[in-house]
Amino acid sequence: MAQLLAGVRVLDLTNVLAGPFCCYQLAQVGAEVIKVEVPGVGDLARQLGADPDLNRRRMGASFLAQNAGKRSVTMNLKHPAGKDAFRRLVASADVVVENFRPGVMDRLGLGYAALKEIRPDLVYCAISGFGQDGPLRANPAYDQIIQGLSGVMSVTGSPHTAPLRVGYPVCDTMGGITAAFAIAAALFRRTQTGEGEAIDVSMLEATLVAMGWAVSNWLIAGVRPVPMGNENMSAAPSGAFRTGRGLLNIAANKQEQFEILCRLVAREELIADPRFAARDDPDRLGQVLGMDVLQQEARRAGAQGLEIGDRAFGALHRAGHALLRAAPVHQTADGAAGGVVDAGHPGGADIDRVGGLLRRGRLLGGGRSAIARAGGQREGEQCRQQTVSVDAGGGCQWARKHRDRLLPRGRRGLL
Repeated sequence: MAQLLAGVRVLDLTNVLAGPFCCYQLAQVGAEVIKVEVPGVGDLARQLGADPDLNRRRMGASFLAQNAGKRSVTMNLKHPAGKDAFRRLVASADVVVENFRPGVMDRLGLGYAALKEIRPDLVYCAISGFGQDGPLRANPAYDQIIQGLSGVMSVTGSPHTAPLRVGYPVCDTMGGITAAFAIAAALFRRTQTGEGEAIDVSMLEATLVAMGWAVSNWLIAGVRPVPMGNENMSAAPSGAFRTGRGLLNIAANKQEQFEILCRLVAREELIADPRFAARDDPDRLGQVLGMDVLQQEARRAGAQGLEIGDRAFGALHRAGHALLRAAPVHQTADGAAGGVVDAGHPGGADIDRVGGLLRRGRLLGGGRSAIARAGGQREGEQCRQQTVSVDAGGGCQWARKHRDRLLPRGRRGLL
């Protein structure tokens, strides 16, 4: 099956997570992504991850997770020769993605207005913490900062523990996926109009859009969002409950699911109890389960309680409830069916990474894809140099055997 963005060339000037995640998703659906990095330093994520040896080798786990399938180019964009090389590369590109602070690319003479002169139909995407204008535009932004300012932390945890940071970089991720979506939309529009686009993605705004009821209940209903732990503000019983075999996630949000649940835990009298007539009554959560029945039985029956928990789990699952055990990350990652694929590891071994976002008959972007060294060939590819390195002195080194790989389509000798 043809890749959805086959033939699209993306220049990835981004660092760390939001931008690299955006371009990684584009690569997963077939785009040719060329990562442009600072000579001798590269993406900061090359030094980040749980494996110190990989960090020392500038192939940190954080970098490996977001950069499979990309090619690597090192250019000094502050030097005239580096700028000239980049402009020539832009002539062959469909998309440029950057996540510098607002104004940096313009000061380099490489902003959207300048690059549009080279490639009039260019799609240019700038990702930043707070957007390209406004009072916060110049502020640095990391995921932690956006989680706090957006209010994500204020609704995470219980009333006793909040505010808490979400356990993964959710704001970086939302910024990146929003940018990828916007780029794909702009590319489609270009097929209709022939025009390029300048896209301004704010991590803060992307996060607010993704917060759903936490924001809309306040803006529309005037209800201030509060931390609720594992409970669901909109329906009950919904949450994580302790059983003899660990935490169990239950979302019996519809009335018929609630009734089935009451029968399964031998509390059928609660169906007609007027206290629980409204499915959005939060008291129903603790009163019915808090996993009251299962927890009390488990404590009272000891080992027999384990069997009770398992029987309830199986019965609820068969009854069509949204129900699964609350699993740690390592178990889910190890057990993912088809979603985890291997990529070339620096040194010749294999590494695992999460595959693409989309399925259409099969996982798009799935399968083996290699990791790029900064200014070197991609790991796992023998004798396929595909980089240009422009150093501070302006010297240009080109792997001439395969120079056509990065030059504008149909044109040679520009670098």
